[in-house]
Amino acid sequence: MSLLGDYSTGGGGGTQTYSNSSDYSIPDNNATGISSPITVSGRSGNAPSNASISVNVVHTYVGDLKLDLIAPDGSVYNLRSNTGGSADNIVETYTKNLSTEALNGTWKLRVIDNAGQDTGYINSWSITF
Repeated sequence: MSLLGDYSTGGGGGTQTYSNSSDYSIPDNNATGISSPITVSGRSGNAPSNASISVNVVHTYVGDLKLDLIAPDGSVYNLRSNTGGSADNIVETYTKNLSTEALNGTWKLRVIDNAGQDTGYINSWSITF
């Protein structure tokens, strides 16, 4: 009799949350924007199909903003694109399928301000996988 098994944690070590609470000023009307990094290390495997990205962006006209998650390999996952009009601030959680991305590396939240006059900053963000 023999027993053969295979066990996977589905992301190398269970669910963990990584965050960056440093403020990053968003350049006004600037196509490059600003990126806030989070470095993940010591994990194995790929991210899950239901990764959670929570953002807290302070800005006086959220319709100016485009938010992207940048994976360690440079892949871009759009979270929000110039919606919300004259509302203030973005405090949202997004779910993305990141199953083709390795967990380890530097993940970035990029915020681009596509119009002039209103300003703001990345207050904090986190990623859970």
